Amino acid sequence: MSNFDSKKIRNIAIVGHQGSGKTTLVESLCFTSGGIDKKGEIEKKTTISDYLADEQRKQCSISTSIVPIYHKDHKINLIDLPGNDDFVTESLGVTRIVKGAVLVVDASCKVQVGTIKAWNMLRKRNIPTFIYVNKMDKEDVVFDDILEDIREKLGKNAVPFCYPIGHESNFDGFVNVVDLKARKFDGTKCVDAPIYDDKKMKVFELHNMICEAVAGTDDELLEKFFNGETLTNEEIHRGLRVGVLNGELIPVLVGSATKNIGVHTMLDMFIDYLPSPSDLKPYVATDLDGNEIYRKTENDEPFSGYVFKTIVDPYSGVINLLKINSGVLKVGDEVYCSDGTTQRVSNLYVMTGKNLQAVDSLEAGDIAAVNHLENVKSGMTLSDSKNPIVYKPVNYPTAVIHRAIVIKNKADENKIGIALSKIQLEDPSVEVKRNTETKQLLIGGLSLTHVNYIVEKLINTYKIQLTTEQPKVVYRESIKKSATATGRYIKQSGGSGFYGVVEMKFEPSEENVFTEEIFGGSVPKNYFPAVEKGFFEALKQGQLAGFPVIGVKATLLDGKYHSVDSNEMAFKMAAILAFKEAYMACKPVILEPIMRIKVNVDSKYIGSIISDLNSRRARIQSIEEGEHGIQELEALVPESEILDYATQLKSLTQASGFFNREFESYEEVPENLKDRVISENKLI
Repeated sequence: MSNFDSKKIRNIAIVGHQGSGKTTLVESLCFTSGGIDKKGEIEKKTTISDYLADEQRKQCSISTSIVPIYHKDHKINLIDLPGNDDFVTESLGVTRIVKGAVLVVDASCKVQVGTIKAWNMLRKRNIPTFIYVNKMDKEDVVFDDILEDIREKLGKNAVPFCYPIGHESNFDGFVNVVDLKARKFDGTKCVDAPIYDDKKMKVFELHNMICEAVAGTDDELLEKFFNGETLTNEEIHRGLRVGVLNGELIPVLVGSATKNIGVHTMLDMFIDYLPSPSDLKPYVATDLDGNEIYRKTENDEPFSGYVFKTIVDPYSGVINLLKINSGVLKVGDEVYCSDGTTQRVSNLYVMTGKNLQAVDSLEAGDIAAVNHLENVKSGMTLSDSKNPIVYKPVNYPTAVIHRAIVIKNKADENKIGIALSKIQLEDPSVEVKRNTETKQLLIGGLSLTHVNYIVEKLINTYKIQLTTEQPKVVYRESIKKSATATGRYIKQSGGSGFYGVVEMKFEPSEENVFTEEIFGGSVPKNYFPAVEKGFFEALKQGQLAGFPVIGVKATLLDGKYHSVDSNEMAFKMAAILAFKEAYMACKPVILEPIMRIKVNVDSKYIGSIISDLNSRRARIQSIEEGEHGIQELEALVPESEILDYATQLKSLTQASGFFNREFESYEEVPENLKDRVISENKLI
């Protein structure tokens, strides 16, 4: 396999709402470019990109796939992304390394929630994008209505580069509005065709609109256009490329991926209008001293690459996919990893779906696959060991919903840790934590669907039999008043015994702390550590519901000792008894964990969100206007009130809203809820 210069490479993400036809489009592009002899089908589980058993069972993409194709001496790396935003981490990594995208729209559904989410992500990254209106052969499809919906929801600069044509209202082709050429599906393939008379007026109107848009990119062209002179094809193409790269124009294409309509035109437009890696601005990184460093996507620069995806393969081990941002990567190279290690690249591949093809080297701008690199994972930088740099990693979303794992078979307990670590390698948004207080092993994800997928993977792939249950909220206890008590631990029955008496004061404090105010040696200093140890041991379990106690200051005031029977154990136990004696007099309370959440929603849903959060005892902290009509609401809310919030938020916002959460503090449980919390958690 020959290498390609960066000018001859295109890295293109295929995105869109779930079910819009992304995987079928990739299959069609691969077939049309000559990469495969026969198109695979999702229903027959034969597509290149949906190769995982879970994808074939669900008949939808859940993982990123790379499918390189070749057209007109160019290499086009197609990156098929899941449409389900439960797997948004896949998109976050990929959109970091691509500078071209196709947003697939289902003609029968128009612009959907997933379409808008994908679009906003592309806009945020300033990625030049084509919009491909797929499934134009479906019944009752009216392109003008679809175009109006696109321009209303995605931007007025969406311009039809193609216009559909059909015989007796049935879609069977389109006119390339830029080149004024028609293509028609003859039942087997797309062939050149005449422009129907009833379409000519509309087509020329759109062509003139494109010429006007092109003229706006250059003063000389603008003068020429308004003087009534015809722009040449070269001038039109050059102006369109500038407009697309700057985000001033969004080409709208039409077609049917199942019938390969519009696909050949799309391949040409990839080369004509989307940027090569060398067209991009230099990448910004830092050296090991924190100084800003720039890397151009050129072969003569030192090697650097960004790992955007990690795959755990049962045969090839851990595979890291990386975009080569600069330089050339060769087998045998020593690379610096951003975790501080230096490792040797023993294998280098080009990945197509699940297949790996070994190569000796890959050049700047291309996508590489490597394996057998220890502890390398998504978000890390690889660079020339003599010129080490680090790129800023992607901030992946945090888990917002958790489930506790209950393992059915004890023999599986040794397998669960290894399985979960592999899942976390592939998906950085998966959270795993063991709660020592509740004795629960928790897995967290971005939605209930996401968590259920993890559970299914543990069962089906790793053969671990388990069920799940709701996680228990970890409460705390504290005190609101001061109290003094005496603790006596005396056991004397001849011979060495136990003798320890302490008088201690307990009072509210910012943190747990032990002090002493002993006068006269009533308790020798060498027993102070034992008293302190007893106090902190007593804090492990309060008397209201058995939760750990926080926010207590203990002061040792007085005590007694015996010259023979006193020992450390006696004074430790005396401190525990003193705390238990004083505890109920200190007016103990239950504290609940408070989470700080940031909710991102369309402004039209903000009223419903606020109303729902108020019912969950939330305190709204701020509401800020974001881009594209999105508002970010920040609130403090008890953890017990948002165990199911990810699911409810989807329902309230028609799956368009999302949120992140982090622990903020502990606060007192309202008096009217205190008894319920105690009764529900007495057994913990």
